[in-house]
Amino acid sequence: MRQDSSPQRGRKVLRVLASVLVIAVAVGILPHTRNRVASAARGTYESLEVFANIISIVQKNYVDEVTMEQLVQGAIEGMVAALDPHSAYLPPDAYKELQVETQGAFGGLGIEITLKDSVLTIITPLDDTPAFRAGVKPGDKIIQIDGQLTRGMDLMKAVSLMRGPKGTSVKLSLAREGAIDLIEVALMREIITIRSVRDPKLLDGRFGYVRLTQFQEGSAKELNKALTKLTAEAQKGLDGMILDLRYNPGGLLSQAVRVSDLFLDSGLIVYTDGRVDSQKQRFLAHAEGTRPDIPMVVLVNEGSASASEIVAGALQDHSRAVVVGTKSFGKGSVQTILPLDGESALRLTTALYYTPSGTSIQAKGIVPDVEVENEVRLVKAEIDSGVKIRESSLSGHKENSQGEGDVVNDAGTDLTDDAQLERALDLLKTWSVFSRTSGFNMAESVAAGEQAAAP
Repeated sequence: MRQDSSPQRGRKVLRVLASVLVIAVAVGILPHTRNRVASAARGTYESLEVFANIISIVQKNYVDEVTMEQLVQGAIEGMVAALDPHSAYLPPDAYKELQVETQGAFGGLGIEITLKDSVLTIITPLDDTPAFRAGVKPGDKIIQIDGQLTRGMDLMKAVSLMRGPKGTSVKLSLAREGAIDLIEVALMREIITIRSVRDPKLLDGRFGYVRLTQFQEGSAKELNKALTKLTAEAQKGLDGMILDLRYNPGGLLSQAVRVSDLFLDSGLIVYTDGRVDSQKQRFLAHAEGTRPDIPMVVLVNEGSASASEIVAGALQDHSRAVVVGTKSFGKGSVQTILPLDGESALRLTTALYYTPSGTSIQAKGIVPDVEVENEVRLVKAEIDSGVKIRESSLSGHKENSQGEGDVVNDAGTDLTDDAQLERALDLLKTWSVFSRTSGFNMAESVAAGEQAAAP
């Protein structure tokens, strides 16, 4: 038994596999391609030989005794992590956690993270979570977790350190642009329950406002239900609506498609393109179930990522909505979950998203029709606590590959200092006036106006 698991045995197995590969690719190959394929096979064999040698050396010389299982799992994790920031090997605990997250409840701090230039970086804190209430901001870099340096740490390791039982604490050391010293934040873990739809309300009694915080199972149905309720509450029906996707980190592709389909009666919503045919997909809108064609504004910012960008891009390209805010995050890659043995899985980047016009979201994001900076992010939790979390816009997006006054809704909720929301409401009011002009299209007019104003 011990002999079968030895490094020498592992090397023999790898040599046999490599030899079989050489034979398999060489048999039946046409003369003019045989040399090229055989050369590629030799390269594979040599790489496997190096891998086997390293395993042997580590197992023999490392200061602590390590098992073959530890070494192989570490090799798998390192291999996948080297591909891109979003690919990862998911051991049983992480795979189970991922399945729970898509249903809207999980344990932790309430932050969405990624790797940017090999540094753990916060995409956005989720609304009304420990991280959000502590003032964690998009773009903050996590330097330490409970005193442990994160340099070179993969995403799954970072997640495992920040997750834990409810009521236990974790300390983060954050580097923030413009801050000289590290910012120390002590957070108490909670059970994070994410409601997709938050704060549905009427503004000025006739404009609907809904904030969508994440795309999870049932998000489209929940949004549709909220809009139906707001329509019934408005005395003469809705004159327009605002869909707030700010700080929405994304989620399920299927829900992004269904949300878009609520507002589009035909045409392409999004398409994906990858190396394999199965990853080349097109998602179309359908007339059935489409909501009434009322004026619409979509709010985005640097915390809007992935599925949020799909929705904003689809509605923008079809001139169905005016997009207001700041440029979105720019995560346009598709991750496919590939179960391995029923307990673990591989999260692998397999394709890129493209908007209906053919624009890649990856490394570009969605550029608003109307760019409006926002320094204050105001939500109900802040109103209740009397604390306003101030936030400068995130600089350092991934590189591209290609008014004053108070706003008060009917319930009296204060929405002051939200310049983006205020601008969105002004646009809807203007839309309502100019829509009586024959042939007027607000979405196209706004886009043309912004282009004309550009230097």
